Amino acid sequence: MSEDHPSDPPRQRTTPRWLRPAVFYVLLAVAAYQLSGWLFFNLRDFLGLLFLAWLLSITLEPVVDWLERFGMRRGAATGLVLFGLLAFLIGFVALFGTLLVEQLGQLLKALPDAITTVTEWSNRTFDTNFSTGDELIKLTPETIRDLVQRFTPGVLGVVSSVVSVVFQALTMLLFVFYMSAEGPALRRTISSWFPARQQKIIATVWETSVEKAGGYVVSRLILGAISAIGTGIFLMIIGVPYWLPLALWTGIVSQFVPTLGTYLAIALPAIIAAANQPIDGLWVVLFGTGYQQVENYVLHPRITSKTVSIHPAVAFGSVIVGASLFGAMGALVSVPVVAVLQALVETYGHRYELVVEPGDIDQPGDTDTDSAEAE
Repeated sequence: MSEDHPSDPPRQRTTPRWLRPAVFYVLLAVAAYQLSGWLFFNLRDFLGLLFLAWLLSITLEPVVDWLERFGMRRGAATGLVLFGLLAFLIGFVALFGTLLVEQLGQLLKALPDAITTVTEWSNRTFDTNFSTGDELIKLTPETIRDLVQRFTPGVLGVVSSVVSVVFQALTMLLFVFYMSAEGPALRRTISSWFPARQQKIIATVWETSVEKAGGYVVSRLILGAISAIGTGIFLMIIGVPYWLPLALWTGIVSQFVPTLGTYLAIALPAIIAAANQPIDGLWVVLFGTGYQQVENYVLHPRITSKTVSIHPAVAFGSVIVGASLFGAMGALVSVPVVAVLQALVETYGHRYELVVEPGDIDQPGDTDTDSAEAE
């Protein structure tokens, strides 16, 4: 048994070799997490603009591909499609811009009185006790002046806001052009960074995203346009005022607000119509109900046959989550994102056959099972 001599050096406790690299990588991960959160917080508006540009580019891609098959260069085809969209918007503003602004201003002024009229009529007719418009919306000259002073910017604020909107629109159009014109080249560049097996997966994910997200946006735009045109014509026929902004409201809200959009879209025209003639409000509700049935059973299956069918509860939940995380931008793009994720799950997911319960084997009248057991 050996004993330590006083002259022997003291033994030092050595740390494991893996401890220092582990601490370094943990600190690096924490720093990367903090940096990514800081970048996302400061760049969220730009990232949202970039995502909107991607949605618009994949919306244009079917038309661009069609023009490319006729021999037109992809850049020229993208420019032609964007020019056509801008020409359509300019033409719409030229034809209906003045009318839309005039009717929209009148609608905002008449809305409190319309709510008051409809509420009082409901209280008298159905013996309800709803609050009147004066209690719901207290608009006096003093409150209007305060609101104007609070929310109306000065001349410098107006100029800066206009410049900012124009700059964002031009930036988005630039990204839309490059994403659509250089889409195949961008996909080949990204795929070249991965092995052959992963390249096939990337191509499938890319094509599925373009097909489903673009198809969803296109189908909603078509359904919204049909709804707005039909509603506007009906409101004009029965003599409801402010038919143009009400028709646009119905087309946009009914298609881009899941689940509740159908009811919110028809509620505002019904209130305005009932404020003039209660029977007109009933006609608007009946028209909205009938049109919804035509859309659900005739238009929607034909137009959205090649897109993902999202459950209304899933779509509504995705909008709530998107709005909670990223605001209005998140609510706008949440449903296309869910459409892409659902398509990818259906592409790469695997379903199994249901296990037959013991009580379901020998059911009376099950001739196939009885014959199999007899054999």
